[in-house]
Amino acid sequence: MNGTGAAVPGKQDGASQDQRSKKRRKRRRGRKVYARDGAPAPNGGAARAEAVAPTAHAAPAAPDLVRASKTVEKMPGGAGMAPWRRPGGNAPAYAALDLGTNNCRLLVAVPTRPGQFRVVDAFSRIVRLGEGLTGSGRLGELAMHRAVEALKNCAEKLASRDIRKARLIATEACRSAENGAEFLARVTENTGLVLEVIDRETEARLAVSGCGSLVEGDTEGVVLFDIGGGSSEIALIDISARRTGRLADHIVSWTSLPVGVVSLSERFGGRHVTPEIFAAMVEDVAGMLDAFEGREKLGEIARSERFHLLGTSGTVTTLAGIFLELPRYDRRRVDGLWMDAGDVDRMVSNLVGWEFDQRVANPCIGPDRADLVLAGCAILEAIRKVWPSQRLRVADRGLREGILAELMAEDGAWRRGRENRQQRA
Repeated sequence: MNGTGAAVPGKQDGASQDQRSKKRRKRRRGRKVYARDGAPAPNGGAARAEAVAPTAHAAPAAPDLVRASKTVEKMPGGAGMAPWRRPGGNAPAYAALDLGTNNCRLLVAVPTRPGQFRVVDAFSRIVRLGEGLTGSGRLGELAMHRAVEALKNCAEKLASRDIRKARLIATEACRSAENGAEFLARVTENTGLVLEVIDRETEARLAVSGCGSLVEGDTEGVVLFDIGGGSSEIALIDISARRTGRLADHIVSWTSLPVGVVSLSERFGGRHVTPEIFAAMVEDVAGMLDAFEGREKLGEIARSERFHLLGTSGTVTTLAGIFLELPRYDRRRVDGLWMDAGDVDRMVSNLVGWEFDQRVANPCIGPDRADLVLAGCAILEAIRKVWPSQRLRVADRGLREGILAELMAEDGAWRRGRENRQQRA
């Protein structure tokens, strides 16, 4: 203003522009970039474009939620897919949340090239929701509290972005617990999130959809397994005759074992595991696999050089990290790693020989997994007894990546992206 009260030309506009620039710089400084494990990214938080290429498979339709800021308005029909809208947010993204027996995980991604996407945010926390479930049949109070607190973090991340569609799933702990429905209602009340309890067949299919890019073109057969906290999904995949863009289309048989690292370690003990106890765990799981009628569906393919195992779970990624002697877990080095049968034998044998404190001290295990890792190894060994492949491929991906691939394919995200690129050209 001048002395007469009139605005000085250009002064107000310049000041307001400076203020806007300062606000933009402040927002950029305060914005965190998260790595795939949920930890802040290194190098000053610089974003790293991380593209994965799972095969896409159309997900079954599910009702929607509409999220505006912190409030949730439920659309008629229940839970499942969920578009969030935040005015002024980033480019529309897709989100996948997986609440398992042991972990709570979230991925937020944007589609890139056809069949691929870039992760822009992530969260992962061990919550042990299924702790004590094997003995009581119910979710414990402390376990539910841990899960709700983790889900509050997920809700905040979702509310901070413009999410076009999301799928929020819960698996074995919520499927089998007597108070599973009560817990899910508590989640909605405290976080605004509505979780969809998926069945075991859907869980197996999503795991396959998330790992498609790790099956190479000359492969004829794969046994894919996902060792969870309360259940373990196994899918037999035959691609000897043909291969479509959807790996899940080639599942010829599947099973879900009612055992995971949490439930098995609670039954046999996870802290002090002798070789005899470990052998008993392997035999226990092997007995469950004996009842799997479709175990021979791959026939001679399972004995050929173009067959391999593909493991997606904390068990195999932990083994891979130990095999690589990593000073700290590094997903980029683990995801897609090949291990031969001798490598796996040696790593399992080493782990069985370690005391609990040695497991805790290993940077790829730590205190959160030290009492669970041998139960996972026992499940792995039972699987290898049925399908004794010379090669195991390690996947640090699975359900969430499968959900994202299905959401993007169903929504036509890659098709729209291709059309937009053509228009710009």
